[in-house]
Amino acid sequence: MKALISDETKVRFRLPARVVSVVGALAVIASVFLPWAYGHEALDDVTFTGAPSPLQSFFLLLPGLVLLLLVVPFLGKQRLGRFAKAIAWNTSARTGSLATLATVVIALAAIAIELKGLINIEIGGWVAFGGALLAAVGTPLLPDSPEPTLDRVKTPKWAQIVGIVAMMAAVLFLASFALNQTDAGSFLTFGALLVGVVLVLRQLGVLGWLSIAAANNNRVLVLSAFVVAYAFPFTQNGSDANMSIASQVLIFAAAALGLNIVVGLVGLLDLGYIAFLGAGAFTAAILSESAFSTVDFHPPFLVTVLISGVVASLLGLLIGAPTLRVSGDYLAIVTLAFGEIFRITMNNLDGNDGPNLTNGSNGISGIPDLNFLGFDFGQAHTIFGVEIGRFANYYWLMLMVIALIIVVFMNLNYSRIGRGWVAIREDELAAEAMGVNTFALKLLAFAGGAFLAGVAGAVKAHHDVSVTPDQYVFLESAFLLAAVVLGGMGTVMGVLIGATILKLLPEKLRFFSEYRLLLFGLLMIVMMQFRPEGIIADERRQLEFHGEDEQLAEEIEEELITHHTHLFPERKGFVL
Repeated sequence: MKALISDETKVRFRLPARVVSVVGALAVIASVFLPWAYGHEALDDVTFTGAPSPLQSFFLLLPGLVLLLLVVPFLGKQRLGRFAKAIAWNTSARTGSLATLATVVIALAAIAIELKGLINIEIGGWVAFGGALLAAVGTPLLPDSPEPTLDRVKTPKWAQIVGIVAMMAAVLFLASFALNQTDAGSFLTFGALLVGVVLVLRQLGVLGWLSIAAANNNRVLVLSAFVVAYAFPFTQNGSDANMSIASQVLIFAAAALGLNIVVGLVGLLDLGYIAFLGAGAFTAAILSESAFSTVDFHPPFLVTVLISGVVASLLGLLIGAPTLRVSGDYLAIVTLAFGEIFRITMNNLDGNDGPNLTNGSNGISGIPDLNFLGFDFGQAHTIFGVEIGRFANYYWLMLMVIALIIVVFMNLNYSRIGRGWVAIREDELAAEAMGVNTFALKLLAFAGGAFLAGVAGAVKAHHDVSVTPDQYVFLESAFLLAAVVLGGMGTVMGVLIGATILKLLPEKLRFFSEYRLLLFGLLMIVMMQFRPEGIIADERRQLEFHGEDEQLAEEIEEELITHHTHLFPERKGFVL
């Protein structure tokens, strides 16, 4: 758009463009108080006049932001002082208007699909579309704003802490609302709304400011994050369905974090990683007190978890020792074959083609719930007057496992071993020439990642009640790898976000069951085109993918110096 419209034209038409954009934003806001659909089945019942549905009420965020960004600098910019120059007003309004239009289009498409025809869209929907289109046409005619510098504005420590706490509280509230959306159209519309708000906040510089605040108050961030995570079950009104999804997300995320060591830190392409998760699950199932267990040995759960992790890591050593001397496509083919060999082997351990360990394709069912130190994970408990069900118990257990995995991952990442892994990823030959024992470190990564997957698999066996070989197919390995790539290789928060997206979308988009993989493929194509480094980018990865962007390189170097100074204040002034 910048190339199509000259700066002179933008200056000439800035007042009419602002008026048109304001009128469009006001029209979208007014549409919320009008009916959008003829039938009650669409979205979350958007058929009322003067009584917006919860989804419509949330939708006010986007046009409300656009209106503020258009009006505030025009009427009261002087009162904001130094903050006025730190905010990209017009550019953020442009992003918000385009996001508003995209969200409206998704909402109207959902209404048309669910009610079978555009004729079922009421006046409110068309007013919203017209207003969003006006704003999307008007805001590109506004002069471009300078780059936001909100992250460079000095703010007191208490303000940073308040910002972090407010952000985490918003995450808890929005996650709770999103998980309670049972309608696929409502979930997609709300997801588009959240993405739009995040893009606007990023354009404003708010996310950059929060990033600086988080770096300066790391302990507050970690504490508030875990408080929010542990408080999440109290927002679900005892819903087993929602907590089942949440616990499955955490199991998937724990396995993805283990894979992140192999793929994100070392750069090894593993297409059979699901076998390690399956090894942990089958080991825990065999050692459980299930009536279908084939081994008369039932140790306590802590011992079972350790055995499951060790069995998975031994498999990692078994596959890694003879194959890690190859790399690239050859390693991918070998690991892919290993994943299939594991599944077929589990099918053959049925007493006919081999020893009876897994009952073949029938697997091991009837796995009892955990009973750890007298706490029965299968029973509902009332805490603070709120009923906490079975899946919430496993959710809390997986939170503790995730916390342990994050501690291990971060300590490895910033250790001598982690630096060796990164050196191997960047250039294995150069790392070996500098004295790095590349084979031993790659083998350690394989075994360590497999151990973490085995631990997650042990919990998964009790959570799912049964374990069968068909649960551990290649497609699951592909989804784990996609979670790492989508979220951001080498990062913790990115992988958690990627795992959440890829596990949550299939559960919430059952309405589009035949097209879920198509939607997933399109999402990956868009990400690889516009942000190949992932949602939460590792600084080194950003430089690899955008090495020609000198400004980005300078910004990343500043971030690295700031982060290094924060970790080692005695080395202030250190140059990377």
